Order: sequence, then C-alpha cells, then structure tokens
Amino acid sequence: MQGLEKGTVMKDGSDAKIMRGVATEAGRDAGDAVSALTAMADKPWPQTVRIIANPKSGLNSREDDALAPVLEVFGDRAEVIPFKPGRAGGIEAAVDKALAQGADLVVSAGGDGTTVGVASAMLGRGVAMAALPMGTFNYFTRGLGLSEDPAEAARQILEGRPKPIRVAAVNGQPFLNNASLGLYPAILREREGVYKRFGRKRLLAHWSALKTFFRFRSPLTVTFRVDGRTETRKTAMIFVGRSAYQLESFGLEGSDVIRRDGFAVFVSRAGSRGALLWLAVKLAVRAMRRGEDYELIEAPELTIETRARRTLIAFDGEKRMEESPFHFSMSEDELHVVVPPHRDTPHDGLEPGVGSAS
Repeated sequence: MQGLEKGTVMKDGSDAKIMRGVATEAGRDAGDAVSALTAMADKPWPQTVRIIANPKSGLNSREDDALAPVLEVFGDRAEVIPFKPGRAGGIEAAVDKALAQGADLVVSAGGDGTTVGVASAMLGRGVAMAALPMGTFNYFTRGLGLSEDPAEAARQILEGRPKPIRVAAVNGQPFLNNASLGLYPAILREREGVYKRFGRKRLLAHWSALKTFFRFRSPLTVTFRVDGRTETRKTAMIFVGRSAYQLESFGLEGSDVIRRDGFAVFVSRAGSRGALLWLAVKLAVRAMRRGEDYELIEAPELTIETRARRTLIAFDGEKRMEESPFHFSMSEDELHVVVPPHRDTPHDGLEPGVGSAS
C-alpha cells in the first residue's frame, strides 16, 4: 500500500495543473449529464401514445367515430392500433407494435376484456398503461376513478401519473376485476349469444343472468386449499374478487383484503333455482349477507380443485375451458397503471404500500 501511495505524489506543479484540468472536465461532464436528465424529466408526458382498440367491441362497435373525441384530447402524439381477437397474436401483437413504435403510454380502448388483454401483454414491460371506459361495465376504469365519458377520461389520464401495481392471476392468466367458476361463467356464455343477436346493453346482461338461473341444475363440488387447510364444498358459484370498487358497488365485504394484495373469495350458499333468483334480487338491492347468503374466504393465495377435469372459468368478462386445479396468486411482475391526479387512494388497492408494488 505504501508503494502505491508514493507513486501518486506530484513531481512538480505541471502535474497538478493537469489534474486540475481533468477534474474540471469531469465536473463539466457530470453537470451535463445532470442537465440532460433534468431536461428529460421536464419533457411533457406522454410523448407517444398508442391506443389498442377492437373495432368490434363495446362502444367501438356501436359508434363509427367513438374514438374521435379521445384522439382530439390526445392530439398528434396518439395513433390507434386496431386488433382482431384470435388473429396473428391479437392484442399481444398490437401491444408489441405499439412498443416498437416507441410508445411511452399504451391505452386500452374497450371493455374489461380488452383491458385485461392489454394488461396481460404489458405486465413487466416497464411502460405505462391506461384504460378508457368503452365497454359495458368498465369496473376497472371506474375503480381507478376515471370518468365514464371517454374524452374526459383521456384528459384525466394526461393529468395522471403511472403507479406500479401487482396483478392477480389464475394458472398464470392475469385478471384485474374477478374470476369465477360455476354459474357466472355460464351467464357470460349466455350473454355472449344475446349480445350477438341484440347488441351490448346492460339490460340484456341482466336478462342473460335470469335465463341462466332458470336453466340451473346442480351445484359444483369443489375443494379449497388455503393456508395449508383443505375443505370441500358444494356450491352453485365461486366468485374470486380483486376489485374493491366492484364489491363496494354491490355492498359486499372483502375490499380490505383486496387492498392488502389478497383475494376475496365468495362461495354461494344458494343451491336451487329459487334460492339463486332470490340471491340475485338481494345482490341488486345491496342486501346480501355474509354467513347467510355466502361464505367469504380471504387469502393471499389459494387453490380451487373441481371434480370435473375441465371446467369453464371466467375472468374479467372472458371465458374458456381450463383444466383443474386453479391456482390463484399475485404476479411478481409489475403493471404501471395511470391513476388520475385526484385519486391519491383509489378504490382498488393502489395506495402506496397497500396492494401496490411501491
């Protein structure tokens, strides 16, 4: 160590001048770097907006110029990337195209199904995502506090900032609002047929539910595995909630566990057509009671196994046949969701340190 220290002693004043010059240049370079970072931070955000839209879904299918007011708000920075489900990657390909074009904000323009598709493709990508309310129910955007008017929601998005959150998943499939087994997926299947014939309207969605209730035959036999415990139940429906806003809209408990990054699992106690119809009435008037109408399981993760090898499962309005068991967990990757400025504590567990990645 002494030899190294001796080797650094200046021999004369010229060496000292050289070192002072080097230090000055280094300081100037560091200052330039700080200035560059400051300039980047001061640039208006977002710079490049790409809107992912399904022309045959939600408001887009009912109005030819549904996105015109939104594009007027976003201005020249925005372009629409349409997609067709099931074709050449669908939403995933559209998101890849948006990111390849340098988008620093990717916006979903559709209902909850479109939004969860974009969210799935954006998970872990490190780029901000926002959602416009252009579907039937729009639980995700309403939970964030966004206006149900798409143009006003676009203005709120421009004023907001991204917040990292964790997302729920069932067998690796992300979802934002809910996933379900039993009667509710059957309702969605019926609703899809009604929508194709008469269009997408909330009244028709309720009619689909009534038709499915009348066709109900027998409950599911399921096994729950939670915190090392195993229990078997017979039930007509299991509803796994991840939207505190949705639960509060119907006067249901469970929003607290959602804000703690957990799952609110509702197990219906109704076992007949009449009981199910009465349950639907109580849900509509916010009169359902824990213990009487449903059992509530609160868990950070869980597994549900059905007796049937393959079962219809629904998530955020989408549905498909999947093999049992169904494992529910929270994602490790982050989704950067834009939250409007007036909602420091949104409904759906996005408060700092509670149900969020930050």
